[in-house]
Amino acid sequence: MAGVSAHHRARSVGIGRAHAKAILLGEHAVVYGGAAIAVPIPQLSATASAGWSADTSDASAGPQGNLSFAMTGSVSRAMVTQASDGLRQLTAAFMAQLGVSDAPRLDVIVDGAVPPGRGLGSSAATSRAIALALADLFERELTEAAVFDLVQTAENLAHGRASGVDAVAVGASAPLLFQAGEARELKLGCDTLLVVADSGTAGSTKEAVELLREGFRRDGTQEGFLRRAGELVDAAVAALAEGRPQDVGAQLTGYHRLLRTAGLSTDLIDAMVEAALDAGSLGAKITGGGMGGCMIALTRPEHARNVTVRLHEAGAAQTWVVPLRRLADHV
Repeated sequence: MAGVSAHHRARSVGIGRAHAKAILLGEHAVVYGGAAIAVPIPQLSATASAGWSADTSDASAGPQGNLSFAMTGSVSRAMVTQASDGLRQLTAAFMAQLGVSDAPRLDVIVDGAVPPGRGLGSSAATSRAIALALADLFERELTEAAVFDLVQTAENLAHGRASGVDAVAVGASAPLLFQAGEARELKLGCDTLLVVADSGTAGSTKEAVELLREGFRRDGTQEGFLRRAGELVDAAVAALAEGRPQDVGAQLTGYHRLLRTAGLSTDLIDAMVEAALDAGSLGAKITGGGMGGCMIALTRPEHARNVTVRLHEAGAAQTWVVPLRRLADHV
């Protein structure tokens, strides 16, 4: 299909949505083929709108050049520029799938509540929202596999070699176990809360991945790291299914020690982890790539308020509470 027919331009605006995620356990190990547990955070969403631009000045630039990209909120210009590179690649891949060679210029606006650089999947959520908005605009149905591939196009540019866990988790409706490109929903045998706390400092997944890789090369610690990560993830999966939240919490704290030893935590996040544990959390850890970003605390409902207060006292910039519920549809 060369160009965009009047039929395919019948819809003037396409809308796509995605949400944040948190890695419960398994970050970094998942890049090396290990397993990771991811939890959706639906209250932090990204909504993209894609429409035909009135500006046709770049009409001859091809699909990749025919994109105006903007983000609302307090995102820095540098972050918009960095994100737009991957999103232009995503758009070009989408157009290539459709066989569109001379599409009119598109305006894409993302209204995102997922703070960037915090390990919550901001880039993947933005990419998924845009992919779905483009599909809606062109009135095309995309399989989950096709959406995954489009999101990974942008993620690999943003993070180097992306494991794929973020691309799946930002569209999930239940906690997932992800390994080697495959995901399955996890059985939850208990109801608990996950308190997510933002340190207020952005991290860099790409830099964290490189730091860990260099440490593995220098110290020969890769095998031990991956073995311990796998043990903690396996134990947490079993404890979640069997309704043993105290044991799940212990695995979280153990994984934090693993990441801290690897140099991926910060003094502020370590202080927040200790504050959450002192306030009654079952377990706590940094989440995501590390070197900044967020931490999470597994907490019983009766302790959630105290944990949240203590986290803010320890330096948290903002917090969110995510229920982890037994869902009959997902067991």
